[in-house]
Amino acid sequence: MSLVLDAAAQDLLFREARTAHTFTAEPVTDGQIEAVYDLVKYGPTSSNQTPLRITLVRSPQARERLVQHMAEPNRHKTATAPLAAILSTDNEFHEELHKLVPHFPQVKDLLYAERPVREASAVLNGALQAAYFIIGIRAAGLAAGPMSGFDAAGLQKEFLDDDHTPLMVVNIGRPGPDAWFPRAPRLDAGEVITTV
Repeated sequence: MSLVLDAAAQDLLFREARTAHTFTAEPVTDGQIEAVYDLVKYGPTSSNQTPLRITLVRSPQARERLVQHMAEPNRHKTATAPLAAILSTDNEFHEELHKLVPHFPQVKDLLYAERPVREASAVLNGALQAAYFIIGIRAAGLAAGPMSGFDAAGLQKEFLDDDHTPLMVVNIGRPGPDAWFPRAPRLDAGEVITTV
Protein backbone atom coordinates (compact mmCIF):
# COMPACT_ATOMS: atom_id res chain seq x y z
CA MET A 1 0.00 0.00 0.00
CA SER A 2 1.33 3.42 -0.88
CA LEU A 3 1.21 6.50 1.32
CA VAL A 4 -0.86 9.56 0.44
CA LEU A 5 2.11 11.90 1.03
CA ASP A 6 4.15 12.19 -2.15
CA ALA A 7 7.58 10.55 -2.36
CA ALA A 8 9.49 13.85 -2.35
CA ALA A 9 7.83 14.91 0.90
CA GLN A 10 8.46 11.46 2.41
CA ASP A 11 12.15 11.82 1.51
CA LEU A 12 12.34 15.37 2.90
CA LEU A 13 10.77 14.44 6.21
CA PHE A 14 12.10 10.90 6.72
CA ARG A 15 14.05 8.89 4.15
CA GLU A 16 16.72 11.45 3.24
CA ALA A 17 16.61 13.44 6.48
CA ARG A 18 19.32 12.81 9.03
CA THR A 19 20.82 14.51 12.05
CA ALA A 20 23.05 17.34 10.83
CA HIS A 21 26.46 17.79 12.44
CA THR A 22 27.66 20.88 10.52
CA PHE A 23 25.80 23.93 9.28
CA THR A 24 26.34 26.87 6.96
CA ALA A 25 26.36 30.41 8.37
CA GLU A 26 22.96 31.22 6.82
CA PRO A 27 20.79 32.61 9.64
CA VAL A 28 17.59 31.00 10.86
CA THR A 29 14.97 33.63 11.59
CA ASP A 30 12.39 33.85 14.34
CA GLY A 31 9.79 33.87 11.57
CA GLN A 32 10.98 30.48 10.34
CA ILE A 33 10.77 28.99 13.83
CA GLU A 34 7.34 30.53 14.42
CA ALA A 35 6.13 29.03 11.11
CA VAL A 36 7.46 25.64 12.19
CA TYR A 37 5.65 25.90 15.52
CA ASP A 38 2.43 27.08 13.85
CA LEU A 39 2.49 23.86 11.82
CA VAL A 40 3.51 21.34 14.46
CA LYS A 41 1.32 22.66 17.28
CA TYR A 42 -1.47 20.53 15.79
CA GLY A 43 0.28 17.25 16.60
CA PRO A 44 -1.75 15.17 19.08
CA THR A 45 -0.92 15.00 22.79
CA SER A 46 -2.67 13.62 25.87
CA SER A 47 -5.53 15.90 26.93
CA ASN A 48 -4.32 18.38 24.27
CA GLN A 49 -1.64 19.48 26.71
CA THR A 50 1.25 21.60 25.44
CA PRO A 51 4.17 21.14 27.83
CA LEU A 52 6.93 21.84 25.29
CA ARG A 53 8.80 25.12 25.70
CA ILE A 54 11.38 26.35 23.18
CA THR A 55 14.24 28.61 24.24
CA LEU A 56 16.12 30.04 21.24
CA VAL A 57 19.78 30.66 22.07
CA ARG A 58 20.95 33.44 19.76
CA SER A 59 23.34 35.87 21.42
CA PRO A 60 27.06 34.99 21.50
CA GLN A 61 27.05 35.31 25.30
CA ALA A 62 24.11 32.91 25.70
CA ARG A 63 25.68 30.50 23.20
CA GLU A 64 28.91 30.45 25.24
CA ARG A 65 26.91 29.65 28.36
CA LEU A 66 25.07 26.87 26.53
CA VAL A 67 28.23 25.32 25.09
CA GLN A 68 29.70 25.00 28.60
CA HIS A 69 26.89 22.60 29.50
CA MET A 70 27.14 20.44 26.37
CA ALA A 71 29.01 17.13 26.32
CA GLU A 72 32.41 17.46 24.64
CA PRO A 73 31.41 15.90 21.27
CA ASN A 74 28.49 18.36 21.00
CA ARG A 75 30.31 21.59 21.89
CA HIS A 76 31.74 22.61 18.52
CA LYS A 77 28.59 21.94 16.54
CA THR A 78 26.49 23.83 19.10
CA ALA A 79 28.93 26.75 19.04
CA THR A 80 28.86 26.99 15.24
CA ALA A 81 25.22 26.26 14.36
CA PRO A 82 23.27 29.36 13.27
CA LEU A 83 20.65 28.64 15.93
CA ALA A 84 20.42 26.40 18.97
CA ALA A 85 17.11 25.66 20.70
CA ILE A 86 16.68 24.25 24.18
CA LEU A 87 13.54 22.12 24.23
CA SER A 88 12.13 21.73 27.72
CA THR A 89 8.92 20.74 29.43
CA ASP A 90 6.81 23.08 31.52
CA ASN A 91 5.81 20.99 34.53
CA GLU A 92 3.07 23.51 35.27
CA PHE A 93 1.47 22.98 31.84
CA HIS A 94 -1.84 22.23 33.55
CA GLU A 95 -2.33 25.96 34.15
CA GLU A 96 -3.00 26.34 30.40
CA LEU A 97 -5.51 23.52 30.11
CA HIS A 98 -8.53 25.80 30.58
CA LYS A 99 -7.61 27.31 27.17
CA LEU A 100 -6.72 24.01 25.53
CA VAL A 101 -9.53 21.80 26.83
CA PRO A 102 -12.46 24.20 27.35
CA HIS A 103 -14.98 21.36 27.04
CA PHE A 104 -13.47 19.61 30.11
CA PRO A 105 -12.73 22.31 32.71
CA GLN A 106 -12.15 19.74 35.48
CA VAL A 107 -9.19 18.14 33.68
CA LYS A 108 -6.59 20.27 35.49
CA ASP A 109 -7.64 19.12 38.95
CA LEU A 110 -8.95 15.70 38.03
CA LEU A 111 -5.90 14.38 36.17
CA TYR A 112 -2.97 16.73 36.80
CA ALA A 113 -3.26 18.04 40.35
CA GLU A 114 -0.19 16.13 41.58
CA ARG A 115 3.28 17.27 40.51
CA PRO A 116 4.75 13.75 39.90
CA VAL A 117 1.84 12.95 37.57
CA ARG A 118 2.39 16.22 35.68
CA GLU A 119 6.13 15.66 35.37
CA ALA A 120 5.67 12.18 33.90
CA SER A 121 3.01 13.42 31.51
CA ALA A 122 5.11 16.45 30.54
CA VAL A 123 8.09 14.25 29.62
CA LEU A 124 5.98 11.94 27.44
CA ASN A 125 4.03 14.69 25.71
CA GLY A 126 6.96 17.09 25.55
CA ALA A 127 8.98 14.38 23.78
CA LEU A 128 6.10 13.90 21.32
CA GLN A 129 6.06 17.64 20.66
CA ALA A 130 9.86 17.69 20.31
CA ALA A 131 9.60 15.00 17.62
CA TYR A 132 6.95 17.05 15.81
CA PHE A 133 9.27 20.08 16.07
CA ILE A 134 12.14 18.18 14.42
CA ILE A 135 9.84 17.08 11.59
CA GLY A 136 8.67 20.70 11.26
CA ILE A 137 12.28 21.88 10.97
CA ARG A 138 12.71 19.43 8.10
CA ALA A 139 9.45 20.58 6.51
CA ALA A 140 10.87 24.13 6.52
CA GLY A 141 13.81 22.90 4.42
CA LEU A 142 16.20 23.16 7.35
CA ALA A 143 18.27 20.51 9.10
CA ALA A 144 18.05 19.61 12.77
CA GLY A 145 20.77 18.27 15.04
CA PRO A 146 18.97 17.04 18.18
CA MET A 147 21.20 16.12 21.12
CA SER A 148 20.70 14.75 24.62
CA GLY A 149 24.38 14.99 25.56
CA PHE A 150 24.43 17.83 28.08
CA ASP A 151 24.51 18.55 31.82
CA ALA A 152 20.77 18.71 32.48
CA ALA A 153 21.06 20.23 35.96
CA GLY A 154 23.50 22.87 34.74
CA LEU A 155 21.35 23.70 31.72
CA GLN A 156 18.25 23.96 33.87
CA LYS A 157 19.99 26.30 36.33
CA GLU A 158 21.52 28.43 33.58
CA PHE A 159 18.49 28.87 31.30
CA LEU A 160 15.34 27.54 32.95
CA ASP A 161 13.83 27.24 36.42
CA ASP A 162 12.60 24.50 38.74
CA ASP A 163 9.32 24.23 36.83
CA HIS A 164 11.06 23.43 33.52
CA THR A 165 12.94 20.23 32.67
CA PRO A 166 15.34 20.17 29.69
CA LEU A 167 14.61 17.46 27.13
CA MET A 168 17.14 18.13 24.38
CA VAL A 169 19.13 20.76 22.56
CA VAL A 170 18.52 21.06 18.82
CA ASN A 171 20.97 22.78 16.48
CA ILE A 172 19.14 24.24 13.48
CA GLY A 173 20.26 25.53 10.10
CA ARG A 174 21.17 24.64 6.54
CA PRO A 175 23.47 21.61 6.39
CA GLY A 176 27.15 22.43 5.93
CA PRO A 177 30.04 20.40 4.50
CA ASP A 178 30.13 16.76 5.59
CA ALA A 179 26.95 17.34 7.61
CA TRP A 180 25.84 13.72 7.63
CA PHE A 181 27.20 10.57 9.15
CA PRO A 182 26.44 7.45 7.07
CA ARG A 183 22.86 6.28 7.37
CA ALA A 184 22.55 3.87 10.30
CA PRO A 185 20.43 0.71 9.91
CA ARG A 186 16.80 0.57 10.98
CA LEU A 187 14.62 -2.34 12.02
CA ASP A 188 12.15 -3.62 9.42
CA ALA A 189 8.39 -3.59 9.99
CA GLY A 190 8.35 -7.34 10.63
CA GLU A 191 10.78 -6.85 13.52
CA VAL A 192 8.65 -4.30 15.36
CA ILE A 193 5.02 -4.93 14.43
CA THR A 194 3.08 -7.75 16.10
CA THR A 195 -0.53 -8.58 15.41
CA VAL A 196 -2.49 -10.33 18.16
